[in-house]
Amino acid sequence: MSAQNVTIPASALHFLNTLKENNNRDWFNANKDLYLEQLLHIEAFADALLGEMNAHDVIETVSGKKSLHRIYRDTRFSLDKTPYKTNWSGGFTRATALRRGGYYFNIQPGNSFIAGGFWAPEPRDMKLIRDDISFDPAPLKKIISDKTFTQTFGSLLGEQLKTTPKGFDPNNEAIDLLRYKQFLLQRNFTDKEVTGADFLKNANQTFILMRPFFDYMSEVLTSNPDGDSVV
Repeated sequence: MSAQNVTIPASALHFLNTLKENNNRDWFNANKDLYLEQLLHIEAFADALLGEMNAHDVIETVSGKKSLHRIYRDTRFSLDKTPYKTNWSGGFTRATALRRGGYYFNIQPGNSFIAGGFWAPEPRDMKLIRDDISFDPAPLKKIISDKTFTQTFGSLLGEQLKTTPKGFDPNNEAIDLLRYKQFLLQRNFTDKEVTGADFLKNANQTFILMRPFFDYMSEVLTSNPDGDSVV
């Protein structure tokens, strides 16, 4: 089977629905073979997606299997003690310090999406981003107002400060962008789209459409003030 023919079967979503109704260790252990069977479909999808992505980016994640997140929840500090996640998810890491931004996918009945961006920028990176936006917001505004961007992602997502970040002018023309603490892109998909023949192609295309944003952020985060790249 070619990569383009790899699909996510409806059974993978059905398993998650059933798990949600029976989120306990006894049921899961009794149905471990069913879980492993459906997991193979998700691994195959992730492997095929990784292959497509490596044609247009350089990914250091070595396999689809390695991209996947564990289904077991960490309940140590959570009021919700259900032991299992009710979604399939995974992420791909771009290679080398010069390529910034992370790719993510979430497969879940009624809540599937392809996403990417910067979930928790370090303080140094956050300052570099804000300094660049404060100096000249035009490049970023051009990217996120592009018609293809808005049709695909809607708008830039992520948590924002309620007040002006320390050291910046509250009257700055880009104060709305300066308040961001996260910089995330997300495209939602219906269950029908997820199990359709074109989902792999559409997921890969969604990642491709993130590149102008990633390229902008990578330049900001890997350049000295004099323009020289740093590793």
